[in-house]
Amino acid sequence: QLQLVESGGGLVQPGGSLRLSCAASGFTLDYYAIGWFRHAPGKEREGVSCISSSGGTTNYADSVKGRFTISRENAKNTVYLQMNSLKPEDTAVYYCAVGFRMTMRPGDFSSWGQGTQVTVSS
Repeated sequence: QLQLVESGGGLVQPGGSLRLSCAASGFTLDYYAIGWFRHAPGKEREGVSCISSSGGTTNYADSVKGRFTISRENAKNTVYLQMNSLKPEDTAVYYCAVGFRMTMRPGDFSSWGQGTQVTVSS
């Protein structure tokens, strides 16, 4: 069974950092682009970042450029999202998913994990 599991969320003060992990089981991530998405109450799910299968290409939403860094460790079948300089508006449930294209459009991705809550508040 294909499964992605996100972890690393939590409560952090503005300006703080978190590192999210997306671990795969039942399949290898090597051949897939991986996207990180977030869903805040009252808002549409939005693409945050994605990384190509090789890790050589990355994309970021304008709202997180310069603050978030996506990376992958195929040997560990895991993708990471390092989030620095967090802002209250980053508060959301964060999900990872697999895809074949670097679009950051939720409809182009599948095998969604259950999500991990990130709350940025003082």
